[in-house]
Amino acid sequence: MLELYQTEWCPASRRVRQRLTEFGVDFVARQVPVERKDREALWHRTGAESIPVLVTETGTAIAGEERIEAYLDSRFEETPESEAHRRRAARARQRELEEAHHA
Repeated sequence: MLELYQTEWCPASRRVRQRLTEFGVDFVARQVPVERKDREALWHRTGAESIPVLVTETGTAIAGEERIEAYLDSRFEETPESEAHRRRAARARQRELEEAHHA
């Protein structure tokens, strides 16, 4: 099973989660502390101190959004629902922006 070290507030983490969803790939989300100095577990498991980091089934750690997305694109195929997931995510982001603007 893939493991994604990430946070909910990180835009790069959100985009990687979205791509995993578009591919229909199950993964375990591992939350990391906000402060880099508190990320010892992340460092020991992956050798990285910034997020996102994807750990593959073989234990290889891939750090950074671009590297993760390149790995996913080379390994997985889009599903018939991929475009529907993209449209739904775009609508949800638009609603969030509108709500934030009116708040």
